[in-house]
Amino acid sequence: MGFKEILQNDRPGARASLLEDGNLLVYGLSSIFIALNLVLIANGFFWLSILPLLVVIVLLLVFSLDKLLYLTVFLTPLSVNLGQAGFGTMVSLPVEPIMFAIMLVFLFKNLYRNTTDRHVYRHPMSILIIINLIWIFMTSITSELPLVSFKFLLSRLWFIVPFYFLSVQIFKNIRRIKSFLWCYMIPLSGVIIYSIYNLWAAGFDEQISQDVMYPFYPSHTSYGAIIAMFIPFLLFTAVNVNGSYRLRVAGLCLFILFAVAILFSYSRAVWVSLPIAFAAYLAIRLRVRFGAIMICVAVVASLLLTFQSDILMQLERNKQDSSEEFTENFQSISNISTDDSNTERLNRWSSAISMFVERPIFGWGPGTYQFLYAPFQKSYNLTLISTNAGNRGNAHSEYIGPLAESGVLGSLSFIAIVLCSLFIGLRVIYRGEQRARWLATTILLGLITYFVHAFLNNYLDTDKLSVPFWGFMAMLTALDLYETRREDAGLKELAAK
Repeated sequence: MGFKEILQNDRPGARASLLEDGNLLVYGLSSIFIALNLVLIANGFFWLSILPLLVVIVLLLVFSLDKLLYLTVFLTPLSVNLGQAGFGTMVSLPVEPIMFAIMLVFLFKNLYRNTTDRHVYRHPMSILIIINLIWIFMTSITSELPLVSFKFLLSRLWFIVPFYFLSVQIFKNIRRIKSFLWCYMIPLSGVIIYSIYNLWAAGFDEQISQDVMYPFYPSHTSYGAIIAMFIPFLLFTAVNVNGSYRLRVAGLCLFILFAVAILFSYSRAVWVSLPIAFAAYLAIRLRVRFGAIMICVAVVASLLLTFQSDILMQLERNKQDSSEEFTENFQSISNISTDDSNTERLNRWSSAISMFVERPIFGWGPGTYQFLYAPFQKSYNLTLISTNAGNRGNAHSEYIGPLAESGVLGSLSFIAIVLCSLFIGLRVIYRGEQRARWLATTILLGLITYFVHAFLNNYLDTDKLSVPFWGFMAMLTALDLYETRREDAGLKELAAK
């Protein structure tokens, strides 16, 4: 018998021995880790407990970036901002460090060996996003507070790179879009139940409702805005006759839960955004021409500008403040005389416009508004909740805020992204494959709820909103690239639909 035959005959036993040795090694290391961790916990040191999670994250970074992205989406509703918890730094744990790591790995892979479909970078949405990022970079150089601005740019990159550029690649498979949505909605449902329980324990007090989602969401407005983005998908899932019975039941249960959460969020901006999204759905069903919609928007804007004095006089007569009653709370939306929330919003907008007038091209720098707007406040605009400390939010508008921070091109580049998403969504709905149309409809309607909300608030500097927002943008881009018939799908043809 030769040496080769000896090895072949001994191989099963050798494998069994190696397997047993491997198991012993795993058991031994696990026992040492558990014992050491118990000793450290008994002495008040808890950080070693996160080591297994770190090992999993590192393995996923190396071998399965898409699964790590899903894990990040799942953890986002449950993440906690250290600044709100009193630690002095505005980093959301555990998700933002993971996003940063995903961004670095994705960029490294693309520099070393381009793994991204070149059509993604040539897509109009991608081009506009890149232009917006380039302008943010340029205005960070000219910023009044460069360190703040470059930190803002970095955070915007770790939102966009994973949840737009990487996600477009993942969403080539349409089923992964639904996985992304469920990964966010399931933990969000847990936060909703937690918030409703806290609100019930407080007797459904309207003032208490603004903080019942703490520490997971910073305010009732951001909490309501995110819930509203998923309402169209849940409603369509519940009524989709082609879906499975279990999926329809799950969609219906979550839709009811999310609807109750919106009602008790007492977020007036959300209550406005949902009816407008429903009107947009009717326009889609009636196949109203894209050009006709733009003309209507222009006419309404012209009328508002023409009769702004009369409109302001009527609004000033409204003295209804926000309250626990739904009808009274809804009526208070147009109260610009005595409602502190509304009047402070006008103060922030006025300050932003004054800042824009002084620096119309480059602005004061991305992310700097809250630190620099105080001298631009006018005495007659000040309210009971006005502050000079720069600790109570930004300009309360995704459209006006960039005017002050990045100048006219900063605002226009973001508006261009919004308009492009509307165009792409309609193109998929009108020209896409059958399976993609209803999904594109729900995604577009979800985005529309935030486009409306963005007139009154801005949350794209937070992980909670940026993950679904840029994820939805990636979904529309992927559906447009991989699920839409390319023939006669040009701008002229879509505008004539």
